[in-house]
Amino acid sequence: MLRQTTSLWFLPLVLFLAACGAERPPAEDTATEASAPIPVKVVVVTMFEIGEDTGDQAAEFQLWKERRNLDTVFEFPAHHDLHFDSENGVLVMVTGIGTAKSTGSVMMLGMDPRFDLSNAYWLVAGIAGVDPEDASIGSAAWAEYLVDGDLSHEIDPREMPEDWKYGYIARHTQEPFDENKPEPAGEMFRTNPELTEWAYQLTKDMELPDFESLNETRALYTEHPNAQRPPFVLKGDHLAAMTFWHGSILNAWANDWVDYWSEGEGEFVTSAMEDTGTMQALTWLTNAGRADRDRLMVLRTASNYTMPPPGVDAATNLLAENEGYAGLDASLESAYVVGSRVVDTLVANWDVYRDRTPIPADIKE
Repeated sequence: MLRQTTSLWFLPLVLFLAACGAERPPAEDTATEASAPIPVKVVVVTMFEIGEDTGDQAAEFQLWKERRNLDTVFEFPAHHDLHFDSENGVLVMVTGIGTAKSTGSVMMLGMDPRFDLSNAYWLVAGIAGVDPEDASIGSAAWAEYLVDGDLSHEIDPREMPEDWKYGYIARHTQEPFDENKPEPAGEMFRTNPELTEWAYQLTKDMELPDFESLNETRALYTEHPNAQRPPFVLKGDHLAAMTFWHGSILNAWANDWVDYWSEGEGEFVTSAMEDTGTMQALTWLTNAGRADRDRLMVLRTASNYTMPPPGVDAATNLLAENEGYAGLDASLESAYVVGSRVVDTLVANWDVYRDRTPIPADIKE
């Protein structure tokens, strides 16, 4: 009864408000025009930070924060707020660790109406494990092939057939490295090869920061000459997997897996967690007209080796790394200085690179 009485009492008020509303001008005449989206030239994609953003042990974001004029902070209800250099149009983000967080964070940014990312370049600048066959800690690798190490079928190696090399096979196949595999559906992505080559050519002769304290660690890898070198820039492909794996057997698997999905064109060099997720998000954002996946560059710098040196077992080496990566600071410096060369070149030549991506021929000898 009370509900009916209230409804009858409220009816005249409703009719009055409706009549008033009918006399108002059309909504479009009174609406405030929304602010135009902020054009972004480069998005620097970092994955994690340790403690505070400045003044303590650095991780992937901190050097960008301390050394660039990131004068504007945008609240971002994901892993970490966004920091923006308003003068140069450079946005730096921290996605969070792992494929799920990188995918979600990049997708969320791509759909954010505050930003115009239609011409933006995306630079992943993060640390990684490195195959000692290819490079040393502190080295910086530009990846063309991004291979996913999770999307597959697996059985425990103790239960696999005797003629299988690993208990890990591609989906919809009958055995490891079955030639009759389907087209990649998330198992492998390829970055724009000309853009990746341009970034490599631009930075390949850079002298990277080095730390004398790393000489002892490098010297342990007596069977791997490249692992003993001072840090250098190279091209080398990337395996992304949510599991932090380690050891010579899994290192051999990583080489085989990248070779398999890249049809023999790729060479496994670095291992981390997020980059296939970042590329997946950018692929869908490209489909939505919000970004351009062909403007993604992936730079991974070596903080540790993916297998132990001779005479050390995998478990011992992995557990030692839980105390901290010997090459963390060196890899962070390399990510910043090499990444900055690319960012600054894009910004300085924005009148050209806004409308077309760089190519190797742009680099003057």
